[in-house]
Amino acid sequence: MTALPRPIAKALDAHTRRPIAYLQIDSGLLLVGAGGNLESFGLSGMRAQQPAAPQAIFLEGLLPPPETPFVLPAIEVGGGRAADLHFYRDGNHVWVVLLDVTAERDQARRIQQKAYDMALLQEREALLNRKLEAANAALRETQRELESSRAALQEAHDQLQHELTEAAGYVRSLLPPPMTQPFSVDWCFVPSAALGGDAFGYGFIDPDHFALYLLDVCGHGIGPSLMSVAILHLLREPSLGDLDFRKPGAVLAELNQRYQMKSNNDLYFTLWYGVYRPADRRLTYGCAGHPPALLVRHGKVQLLKAAGGPIGLRAGTTFTPEAVTVPEGSRLFLFSDGAFEVQRSDGSMMQLDDLLRFVRGHNSDLDRLYQQLVDARGSTALEDDFAIVRFAF
Repeated sequence: MTALPRPIAKALDAHTRRPIAYLQIDSGLLLVGAGGNLESFGLSGMRAQQPAAPQAIFLEGLLPPPETPFVLPAIEVGGGRAADLHFYRDGNHVWVVLLDVTAERDQARRIQQKAYDMALLQEREALLNRKLEAANAALRETQRELESSRAALQEAHDQLQHELTEAAGYVRSLLPPPMTQPFSVDWCFVPSAALGGDAFGYGFIDPDHFALYLLDVCGHGIGPSLMSVAILHLLREPSLGDLDFRKPGAVLAELNQRYQMKSNNDLYFTLWYGVYRPADRRLTYGCAGHPPALLVRHGKVQLLKAAGGPIGLRAGTTFTPEAVTVPEGSRLFLFSDGAFEVQRSDGSMMQLDDLLRFVRGHNSDLDRLYQQLVDARGSTALEDDFAIVRFAF
């Protein structure tokens, strides 16, 4: 760490037992220096005098930082690792220091699960105690009340499961049906048991422009699901004034302005939004912190990326649209991270490359892809929503 400026190095003295790496970025957002344990964060191939964000995708939408020192805690940086991102400014340079917090993140997840299990057990115990305190009658009557309580608890559990199933069914009812003309569209959507925030849609904006999009609201439960439904309604039935839904960059910017996480229960979401023009086979698209779409032809895969951070995470984020010509016979895949970020039964984490190997083949059975992930996890279901849409142009 001798290459770091003295104030930055001093601020990191307390963390020297953890893997640390740093990136030095100039005012033009070019990488001018890197060091530390880069390999631990999947950054061993960083190239100097090249734009920094495309080489470290987790920096998309974060440069330049609004102020320094600035810290983003527990950011996923690839390879199943998490790091605290520390931003420091030194003259005309920004230093990004990565401090490995993978162990802390994993421990926090385990503690949260244990806390949830404990709270559930405590609630059941409290319910039983209330029943027992109210029972001043004979032992036989108390026994009957206890049995009644158990039956009520089971009924409540069954009702909750029924409502979650209905909610998942409602989200599914909003998804567009597969289509065959003027091109083929098919999809596979399997919500997790906890009900997540994945949703997608597609359809003609006008006779010449076809919109296609997939979003993923952070977290699980009723809140993220309701937010995804609201966004889906907005995109299905455009109601944003004079906004031109044929311009992905403008659509993402407007959504980011409307859905800041500070006014939406700390919820944010990622989104890939594209507009396809069949007349000249031109696809214009934007990406808000979402996994890239995959354009596949003859076994070759092109990752459709675009600059822009998640929607709601930071006001004023700029979204840069990109465009590509879609060759005849191509397949385009939209998906959420639940389609590849699956923990195998041996504890290792699947990566995007595993999905790339699947789509490179000519097999287009999306149900088979889901089953492969379930088999790899060694369970009957996945922890996150599974959503993937295939377009055959």
